[in-house]
Amino acid sequence: MPKIQPFEEYATEYDGWFVKNKFVYEAELRAIRDLLPKRGTGLEIGVGTGRFAAPLGIKYGLEPASKMREIARARGITVVPGVAEALPFPDAAFDYLLMVTVLCFLDDVRTACREAWRVLKPGGCLLIGFIDKNSKLGKLYEANKMKSKYYHAATFYSGEEVVSFLKEAGFSNFIFRQTIFHQEPKHIEPVQEGSGEGSFVVVKASKKS
Repeated sequence: MPKIQPFEEYATEYDGWFVKNKFVYEAELRAIRDLLPKRGTGLEIGVGTGRFAAPLGIKYGLEPASKMREIARARGITVVPGVAEALPFPDAAFDYLLMVTVLCFLDDVRTACREAWRVLKPGGCLLIGFIDKNSKLGKLYEANKMKSKYYHAATFYSGEEVVSFLKEAGFSNFIFRQTIFHQEPKHIEPVQEGSGEGSFVVVKASKKS
């Protein structure tokens, strides 16, 4: 079952987090934008309240939590209910897909990656933004997740584990960006290539044409 209860109950509070943590939010947006295709039809899987899809120009979203869908729709996103493991779309429907801090909440990451592969057009790409479990922030989240409204049921992954899931699904040509190098940034932190140092990592994986 999708872990949506806290996102139904605290949707407005969740959305407000991005205002309170504007430096983290902007750095994450920049890391994603650095790898996001400039054209084509995109879908954000686990679109939440549309905090990423809207500024990134992604018009379509999938979200299991109804309260989150309402907020995303108010931001102009066309959102449908559903889960990553069973995407309600035909084969080869999208040029690119985005998942931001979604992998850790999935029931079956392998199935979700296979579904992403299925709905992508040949030559399309999947971008996954995630908290690296081996980073300082990842270790902090793991140590304190039972106290969190949102992360108590989360499973965090390393960059190597994420790539392993993607390879198994048939993806290749992995490109990384990373940011958030301090626990409580006092400014918008830089986006760097690679992974292993930043707490927030974005990997772009391609489906061969």
